[in-house]
Amino acid sequence: MHVKMSFHACLFISCFLIVPLQASVLTLLAIAVDRCLRVCIPFRYKSTVTKKRSWIIAAVCWMLAFMLGFLPMFGWYNHDTLAQHNSTSIDCEFVAVISISYLVHFIFEGCFLPPLAVMTALYYYVFYKIRRQSRGALGETGPYTQKEQKLASSLVLVLALFAVCWLPLHIIQSIMFYNHSVYVPSIALYSGILLSHANSAVNPVVYAYKVPKMKREYMRIWRRITGREQTMDINIRTAASNTIDSHDGREHVKISPNVGDSDMNGI
Repeated sequence: MHVKMSFHACLFISCFLIVPLQASVLTLLAIAVDRCLRVCIPFRYKSTVTKKRSWIIAAVCWMLAFMLGFLPMFGWYNHDTLAQHNSTSIDCEFVAVISISYLVHFIFEGCFLPPLAVMTALYYYVFYKIRRQSRGALGETGPYTQKEQKLASSLVLVLALFAVCWLPLHIIQSIMFYNHSVYVPSIALYSGILLSHANSAVNPVVYAYKVPKMKREYMRIWRRITGREQTMDINIRTAASNTIDSHDGREHVKISPNVGDSDMNGI
């Protein structure tokens, strides 16, 4: 069932759907640059990549994502649909208001493929650098390089899943744009759309299983939601208050002063 609304209202809503894709590409690119800096300047990394600068980069990524995503509002939309319906209401569909030339030329060829190529080159250089640094004098891999290699492998997996989930939809749109004689079944188009949206559900699972720090944060949030974290804190405090260390190094149980007299008399 389609929703009836004005052309520009539908266009405004459709632009919101493009913003997360642009934010994902820019964020993954920023992470790739971060990993490259981590390997190239390990001693100056913490002073260069500060928390404040990280927040600024994240804000810039989202600002650029909104600018790129809302570009159709400034004229790069489907003029044929607007000419047919003029100011009347239309059945709001993404492909009815967003120009396919914008999706292919700008989003795919301009904002997707170049960052993907840059990220691939950066991670290739990261692994090349880690491989050179990972062998010491005795031919043993150091713990620092092992940690960096494991984290880089996890991020490459995230990047690969992102490409696999989004490339089919972009390829289908390119086929529809460059070769009008080729018939693309609706089920293929909708499968590509579903696969692209599935990427958002896959990423948290990958982070939880491949990045230990994020796994610990997920578990902490889950315990807080279920109330287990508070219960664990109470149990730890209770155990600490009921156990004291004596001078001989042995632990002794401290009897609570709230014990009733009747209980003591019955002993």
